[in-house]
Amino acid sequence: MKPFKTIPFTPLELDVATLSSRVEAHRKMMDARRSVRHMSDQTVPQDVIENLIRVGSSAPSGAHKQPWHFVAISDPNVKAQIRAAAEEEEKAFYSERAPQEWLEDLAPLGTDWEKEFLTTAPWLIVVFKKVYDHHPDGRKKNYYVQESVGIACGFLLQAIHNAGLVSLTHTPSPMNFLSEILHRPENEKPFLLIPVGYPAKDAEVPDIHRKDLSEVSTFI
Repeated sequence: MKPFKTIPFTPLELDVATLSSRVEAHRKMMDARRSVRHMSDQTVPQDVIENLIRVGSSAPSGAHKQPWHFVAISDPNVKAQIRAAAEEEEKAFYSERAPQEWLEDLAPLGTDWEKEFLTTAPWLIVVFKKVYDHHPDGRKKNYYVQESVGIACGFLLQAIHNAGLVSLTHTPSPMNFLSEILHRPENEKPFLLIPVGYPAKDAEVPDIHRKDLSEVSTFI
């Protein structure tokens, strides 16, 4: 197979002081990120969502297959369908399927089966993972799909926060209804549902704290 054409790589070339301050500023910005369930219905321009998706799609992927597809939804009727289906699954989760330990861990966050943010947020972004691609000569396998799509979602969430918007990672289980409502092909499987918008004026979030660096890392 013919190798990719190469182009010169141009580094930022920051001095150590600038590098340190830049990283610290970014760390502080991301430390302020929170999952927000109380959203405003204030409009977010489509070009903003388009560029946020471009950021997500800039993530690295196995063999550069880019095994993701982002569906951005602003249509109120489609959002209502998604909310109804998601709440049906969430009711079953909270009342039947969730182990008691899981429910106890969720309790401090105050979550329940009602998902008002799915219709209030101006946009829903559903991220699909593509387990394979269609080509004229047949199916082509994608590699490290779970890891690649997870990284793309991380890029997207970071970009949303950097834009001054808020988001939430929602994973109703199972999520097959998203494929049906959004008419996605069989090679795509729903990975994550992300409401995007502005926080409600009276929005509150849990007073949570990150684990200390010593708890999440080891230097050798």
